[in-house]
Amino acid sequence: MSEKRRISPLLLLPPVLFAGLAALFFIGMTRDDPDALPSMLIGKPAPALALSDLAGQGPFDAATLADGNVKLVNFWASWCAPCRQEHPELETLAGTGVEIYGINYKDDPTKAMRFLDELGNPFVALGADPSGRTAIEWGVYGVPETFVIDGEGTVLLRHPGPLTPAIVEAEIRPLLDNPPATSN
Repeated sequence: MSEKRRISPLLLLPPVLFAGLAALFFIGMTRDDPDALPSMLIGKPAPALALSDLAGQGPFDAATLADGNVKLVNFWASWCAPCRQEHPELETLAGTGVEIYGINYKDDPTKAMRFLDELGNPFVALGADPSGRTAIEWGVYGVPETFVIDGEGTVLLRHPGPLTPAIVEAEIRPLLDNPPATSN
C-alpha cells in the first residue's frame, strides 16, 4: 500500500516571505536617495500649528506661513547638540534677509531663551511645542528639522538634521531664490 504525502502550504510561507522582503529591500536601495527620509508634506499645505507662547514672543500661525513670502520653519531645542551645530547657518541665513520661524520642541522655556541669548536669535517669530503635537503633525523625526515653505503656505522641502553650508547651497538657497510654482 503506497501512501501519498501531502506538502503543507505552511512550508511555502518562508520562501514567499523571503521573496517579499528581498523585493522591498531592492526597491529601497534603488530610490534616488536611499538615505533620505521621505515626507508626505511636499507639495501640500503646511499642517496646522498648535503653538504656545515662548517667553513673551507670541506664536505664529498658518496665516503667517501663507503671507506671500518664502520662508523657513525650523524645529529646534536647547538640549539638542545638532541644533547648536546648525545655529550659525540659521544666523547667516537670517542675516541675508531669510525669514525663519522657530518652533521650540519639548524644551524648558528658560533654557530655550538662554540658548538664543547665547547664540543669537535668527527667528522672526517663535512658538513652543511643549507636547510635541505640532511636530507629530509635521512628521518631524527629531530636531533639528527645517522646512521650506512657499508664499502660499505650501511645503517645498523638508530637511532632517542640521543645516550645513553645503546643504544650504544645494537644497535651501535654490528654493529661496527661485521657488517652484505650486497649485493647491
